[in-house]
Amino acid sequence: VQLQASGGGSVQVGDSLRLSCVVPVRALSVTAVGWFRQAPGKEREFLASILWNSGRTYYASSVKGRFTITRDNAESTMYLQMGSLKPEDTAVYYCAASRVPDTYYYSSAALYDYWGQGTQVTVSS
Repeated sequence: VQLQASGGGSVQVGDSLRLSCVVPVRALSVTAVGWFRQAPGKEREFLASILWNSGRTYYASSVKGRFTITRDNAESTMYLQMGSLKPEDTAVYYCAASRVPDTYYYSSAALYDYWGQGTQVTVSS
């Protein structure tokens, strides 16, 4: 099962962008979802996670205060609202879903069972 991410594109420094990802939560028994990114030549980096039922969130320090993760239960969709974008935010962004019970921050890629195909975000100065 592959999740469907969308919303990437090319923007200018300081712009905002919102990524979306459809997650079949009930069918996959998802407990939490998260966003990661990978820049060329770098490892995949955790950005944010949210528990689907409670809405509890957790952020990486690199994006806290600039990025916001949310989910819409009725639409089975997760979002990443990105603001004050910088050139170093340029990367392929991935959504992911976990079936792990609610005992973790969900910051490790190893906790996720399903992944999106990735969507490119390019920030130019």
